[in-house]
Amino acid sequence: MTEERLQKYLARAGVTSRRQAEEYIKAGSIKVNGQVITEMGFKLDPSKDKVTVNGKAVQVEEEIVYILLNKPPLVITTLQDPQQRTKVTDLLTGVKQRVYPVGRLDYQTEGLLLLTNDGELAHRLTHPSYKVAKTYLVKVKGNMNRETQQMLRDGVTLEDGITQPAQVKVIAEGKGFTRFAITIREGRNRQIRRMCDAVGYSVTSLQRVSFGPLELGDLALGQYRSLTKGEITALKKACQLI
Repeated sequence: MTEERLQKYLARAGVTSRRQAEEYIKAGSIKVNGQVITEMGFKLDPSKDKVTVNGKAVQVEEEIVYILLNKPPLVITTLQDPQQRTKVTDLLTGVKQRVYPVGRLDYQTEGLLLLTNDGELAHRLTHPSYKVAKTYLVKVKGNMNRETQQMLRDGVTLEDGITQPAQVKVIAEGKGFTRFAITIREGRNRQIRRMCDAVGYSVTSLQRVSFGPLELGDLALGQYRSLTKGEITALKKACQLI
């Protein structure tokens, strides 16, 4: 997180004004990580550093936000990238809070991505024990026969074990391609692509269209919106938070 001047942090926390904060600093009333701070230009990392004023802990109560993004392809889900590629958070131009992706979509994959600063919800949504369903639209090269479809439903052997049962429904077939929907309840790295590779089909496009009770709907590629109260409640119910 970006470092912040101590005076500004105290003002955001509602402790005092920035000017009055300077008086506290001069008086030696403020400690950061147990050390008295007397430097006016001192900067801290609000996500890591512990601040006390006259022995009382200070913390900024950040607003909890829930963002649904239609992730485009060629955008990464991680928050840091040595290759300087576009990150999903770069698309959230109007979001002031520091949010984190819930799970990942790989570089080529597009579709529904949830971002939030609600750590407990994010943990539960991605933990395999809660079995939150995720649905993808997949296009592969070739015409997929019924036996192969059943293999995907029953479970496919990957290097990290057999996949859990999935729901598969063919939507369209044409010359040299099959388009189908698949719903899974686990979230291994590049799982859909690896499952298709394992049964001999190469994925040419992949889009996540739902995550638990959330639906992508008609949200444009690269656009985002806040969740409704009803969607937040439904998400929490899906992972037994309420």
